[in-house]
Amino acid sequence: MRIATWNVNSVKQRIPRLLPWLEERRPDVVCLQETKLSDDAFTDLLAAPLAELGYQIAHHGQGQWNGVALLSRVGLDEVETGFAGQPDFEGRPEARAISATCGGVRVHSLYVPNGREVGSDHYAYKLAWLDALATAVAGGPSEVLLCGDMNIAPTDADVFDPAAYEGQTHVTGPERERLAAFGLTDVVRAHWPTERVFSYWDYRAGMFHQDLGMRIDLVLASAPVATRVAAAWVDRAARKGTGPSDHAPVIVDLDQAPDGNIGPVVPPPSNPRRGRGVKLPQAR
Repeated sequence: MRIATWNVNSVKQRIPRLLPWLEERRPDVVCLQETKLSDDAFTDLLAAPLAELGYQIAHHGQGQWNGVALLSRVGLDEVETGFAGQPDFEGRPEARAISATCGGVRVHSLYVPNGREVGSDHYAYKLAWLDALATAVAGGPSEVLLCGDMNIAPTDADVFDPAAYEGQTHVTGPERERLAAFGLTDVVRAHWPTERVFSYWDYRAGMFHQDLGMRIDLVLASAPVATRVAAAWVDRAARKGTGPSDHAPVIVDLDQAPDGNIGPVVPPPSNPRRGRGVKLPQAR
């Protein structure tokens, strides 16, 4: 079974990329984030072409913000939008989580709150959101995958230069502690423990072409699922070319690897920089 997760940063804008990518990579289960559509709009736009490709769909939308989806060719059972105890932000629920059982595995498509600024209300919301998710997952099935844009780089090795992110969200101790508290295996890092692997590159300042990125799109697996991982990699090709998302898909193969153990990032960057002394675009 091939599982993929991709923050598409507006699925409507990404349709010319998404549908050919599905035909090329043929994932059995796809987790999408930042769809930025209502449920009705997502269905009207994508139900027919996805059905032609063999996918059942479930979507939890919020119009122009957030939005998560699951596409599956191996069953889509017991769909749940949100999760038990999910906190609101400023009194409003947000469409950031959807889960279903696909091929015997409980799969969650997650768009974790960004946190915005350390110490802000949104940062506190992010931590509370992660705490509630951990409680909900702990009470669920033993075969589970958490997939999505976690908005957390698990370690300093998962950013191009730790000094550039000093004082920023995504890298703080409390965020990383929440991620570790799930007690799940980060399957890409487990498969490639020492490799340079990123999944997100800012659109600005040529960050992608210099490979100055972060690894914040993760697949976290419980032990029974982690032992089945045959390949785990970032599909960097989907970030290249015209009209890409600023995130690349992460692909995990269970039991069999159709493309073999092809590498941590496919294709590898051609002109990487180490990034020391480079400032984040928003800090320039």
